[in-house]
Amino acid sequence: MQANTKHYGGTTHVNRAARKSVGVLAAAIVVGAAGIAPLTLADTATAESGNYFERISTYPVYQNHPEGVAAETASEISTVSEDGKTLIYSDALSRQVGFLDISDPSNPQGLGTLALHQLGSPEDEPTSVAAYGDFVFVVVNTSESYANPSGRVDVVRIADRSLVRSIELVGQPDSIAISKDGAYAAIAIENERDEDAGDGGLPQAPAGSVQILDLVGAEPDGWNIREVALTSGTPEKPDALPILTEAGIDTPQDPEPEYVTINANNQLAVTLQENNGVVLIDLPSGKITKAFSAGSVDLKDIDIEEDGKLDPTGSLQDVPREPDAIGWIQDRYLATANEGDWKGGSRGFTIFDSHTGKVAWDAGNSFEHLALSQGLFPEKRAGKKGTEPEGLAVETFNGVDYLFVASERGNFVAVYELSDPTSPKYLQSLPTTNGPEGILPIPGRDLLAIASETDEADKGVRSAMTLFKFGATGAQFPTIESDIENLVPFGALSGLSANPAQPHKLFAVSDSAYEPRIYSIDTQKSPALIESSIPVTQDGAPASLDLEGIAARADGGFWAAHEGKEGTENALIRIDEAGAVIDEVSLPEDAVAQLEGQGLEGVSVQGSGEQEEVIFALQREVPGEDFVRIGKYTPASAEFVWYGYQLEPAGEDDSWNGLSEITGLPDGKFAVIERDKRIGEDAQLKAIYQFELPEVASDEVTILDKSLAKDVLPVLEATHGRTQEKLEGLTISGAGDVFVVTDNDAVDDASGETVFANLGSVNEVFGTSEQPTESESPSESPRQSESPQQSETPEGSEQPTPSPVPSSSLEATQSPEVVDSESESPPAGSSQPEPSSTPTDEPAKPESERLADTGVNSLWLIPVGLVMAGLGVAAAMKTSRARRQR
Repeated sequence: MQANTKHYGGTTHVNRAARKSVGVLAAAIVVGAAGIAPLTLADTATAESGNYFERISTYPVYQNHPEGVAAETASEISTVSEDGKTLIYSDALSRQVGFLDISDPSNPQGLGTLALHQLGSPEDEPTSVAAYGDFVFVVVNTSESYANPSGRVDVVRIADRSLVRSIELVGQPDSIAISKDGAYAAIAIENERDEDAGDGGLPQAPAGSVQILDLVGAEPDGWNIREVALTSGTPEKPDALPILTEAGIDTPQDPEPEYVTINANNQLAVTLQENNGVVLIDLPSGKITKAFSAGSVDLKDIDIEEDGKLDPTGSLQDVPREPDAIGWIQDRYLATANEGDWKGGSRGFTIFDSHTGKVAWDAGNSFEHLALSQGLFPEKRAGKKGTEPEGLAVETFNGVDYLFVASERGNFVAVYELSDPTSPKYLQSLPTTNGPEGILPIPGRDLLAIASETDEADKGVRSAMTLFKFGATGAQFPTIESDIENLVPFGALSGLSANPAQPHKLFAVSDSAYEPRIYSIDTQKSPALIESSIPVTQDGAPASLDLEGIAARADGGFWAAHEGKEGTENALIRIDEAGAVIDEVSLPEDAVAQLEGQGLEGVSVQGSGEQEEVIFALQREVPGEDFVRIGKYTPASAEFVWYGYQLEPAGEDDSWNGLSEITGLPDGKFAVIERDKRIGEDAQLKAIYQFELPEVASDEVTILDKSLAKDVLPVLEATHGRTQEKLEGLTISGAGDVFVVTDNDAVDDASGETVFANLGSVNEVFGTSEQPTESESPSESPRQSESPQQSETPEGSEQPTPSPVPSSSLEATQSPEVVDSESESPPAGSSQPEPSSTPTDEPAKPESERLADTGVNSLWLIPVGLVMAGLGVAAAMKTSRARRQR
């Protein structure tokens, strides 16, 4: 669906109504058909080119709803006023249309909503919106049943939201597009099928069509509407048109038009998703000029089973593309997002030559692999339609054509450069909130707006509008990835460890969202590169473990923390270099018998041989205790020693605070992540605290004195997405850099965005100079949400000392499920790099530059001390807390 808004709006792509085809079993995935060109990458941006998009704001639309946080609301399709400053979106879930002031796109302001009961009936549902001059077209589904579909277009004056005219439609509408010259508006009359009737398939009368509004004159009273029938016969007994039959349309007597787009020559293209076809219509004459089938694809190297592992080794044959959104490229080519419906879905997108109806280029499996390489693959959808590319838009920025393709289930929009429409070049991925639906380029203001529809407040998922600014000199996302050509799928990273053998490399582990794996990360790459992984096994089979922490041992292999469902099911796990479990140590019953979950969450190791000690952390308090247990286990004696860590107050809502990681510091102290359960705009506590472990008798629980080392909340807020809940991994590399990572919850009831960040040198983060001395709340530390600050660089701290080198076969081990990157991997028999004995401390960097050192330097570059200068720490903390609580 598209609507032209003359000066600022460009092409407004509006997608479908808020109904979902639930339960449709659609195999899907990725093509490699003969003659299909491979995906290429766009040239790296230079400081002069500035051809990247950068997220500048995320606005949860419940904030614009009269009921506030309690509202069920969903932004689906958006459009923008002629001046480019008022964003308008459809909200079928709450049966309203929302208005946002984006005069300052970095800080959208709610302007309230227009409830459809004010225009018609409380049961009316908006399916699309399109701005046109002083007006906005609100496309409304008024159907009382599938068998008796109806709809209308309401013409609303934007300035005062008054109804100017209602235009009745012949059936149930879906999308709308407005021609570039403003002469026509076209509406897809879908008359969608009832999925509960019979087998839920086609045909089901009445048949759909396309209606054209002739926008003659400035006032809506003079506009005329006409219908382009896509069938013959009667509404009750439609017959197929020969042109659709000859094109190979699946069920031509029930076309179900879905999405419309108009080129500069006033040629309309409309997808027939369930029929796997495309129809072209000349708008001035209302004549069908062409119809063609979208065809099918053979897919290979894809994940096709929901089995708890990321396994792109499957294949599917002859999968119908079943395109949803469609967009013109240079008035000749047509790009389609092949979401699929009841029979197919090719998990990618295709570019067709409209002159011939033939495929000019197809994404093959590259769209799926993109998601897998960036931790965004929705494994629970593997057996259905995978990433589900649904939304699509084409627009010109700074003289260059770009294609935007939205993954409804992977929660991202992929951007491609279209200098050659038959050979799109991948540029970047834009992370969104859940369910990106409508894509709205606003080229007159160098903006891109993405409407995400999924709203599940009880799971922390909120529908949102996300705004991106064009002109950045580098990609803001991802901060960690694997090489798409040597794919190492990943997700749900729950713990980090230094690799003592290689100072710039780390290990990570995944939790029970997938079969557990240990990953090797190269932090010198930008973004950080996941090079390889090995499965964690038990007796030769995948281990059934929920690994929430990992630590490389000086004697080779690893210790890991397994979070059990209760009490003594929590265990320390010893793993060898190949990933095999060789020992399990349950936590003692006398300490954790009452624990009912939220157990082991982090592990660290120090020493070797008889002096090896394993230090670990539980997440929350054992019932009856007012502290969280930190434990020390000595393998040589099998003895446990316990310490007590007191959490920050959790507040009065239903949230809680807990620990997520523990790691050793070079000076012998330890650091933990303490975080709250909150997500997005509600997040208050994502921090690192440090403490010493005193020598105590084994029968004591000593309460620790902690101090705040780093408030990580500014880092998580720095790229203007919804703040991630699960800050889970923390470690110090052999080079002396402090890294953190978030757990993306396997893209399950979560956006799936992984934040991997370098917080700076160990001296900067943990140095003793000017450190807080009390148990201070990090939410009180001074912070400006739009200008993250650097911490002061402490002086006089000890240099980090690398641990002894463990045996590390991971770098050269290849998993049977994935192909390891060969970069940086030593050949067999070669010596491993020696650990750095004196890591170099680099100057402090702004929070935005520390997101895995991606090279994005277009956020904030605020020198150390500018905000802190002249302020007492306590006063600044008080100011920050007061601001956060408003």
